[in-house]
Amino acid sequence: MGPLLSGYHRFREETWPQQRARFEELAAQGQKPHTLVIACSDSRVDPQMIFSAGPGELFVIRNVANLVPPYMPDAAFHGTSAAVEFAVRVLGVARIVVMGHALCGGVRALLDGAPANAGDFVAGWIGIAERARATALRCDTPEAAQEACEHEAVRISLANLMTFPWVAEAVQAGRLRLRGAHFGVATGRLLVLDGETGEFAPA
Repeated sequence: MGPLLSGYHRFREETWPQQRARFEELAAQGQKPHTLVIACSDSRVDPQMIFSAGPGELFVIRNVANLVPPYMPDAAFHGTSAAVEFAVRVLGVARIVVMGHALCGGVRALLDGAPANAGDFVAGWIGIAERARATALRCDTPEAAQEACEHEAVRISLANLMTFPWVAEAVQAGRLRLRGAHFGVATGRLLVLDGETGEFAPA
């Protein structure tokens, strides 16, 4: 707990005095985030830092390889789908951003196979993006394959979001926009998916 408590003390001494009024407002009035960000659990990729967002602005889902499964309302446990439902149907976010990133370990596992000691859940989970693997394996180099697979995983998640009937309805009604993005860990550059061309370009 040492590093965590040290960080907490810095928060109380430096951040809390500056943000106290905002937290009190959020406590009294509830949250109203404008954007749902679906990002990877990778410790190098922090959506709030990347988008310079303050408390209450973003509703964030993080999982391995920033994946969204297809709509499947059954008795199984669906953490990502539950969070999407809450963000769209309860909080009424105006946009959803699926943000992939460079050097994604989940995508690497999709390309090379999940680590032997991560077979209980990781192998099945990354199977959501299986068709991205076929696209990536047509690339000439491992680096190009990795990036192509990362990009394709974002596209798959965006397509899967549209299988949720209340997401599709909100998009068609103009109340919700879906966007894709890709963050370069080493470069700090953000690419945004162009809805017309289907390609990623610098933000």
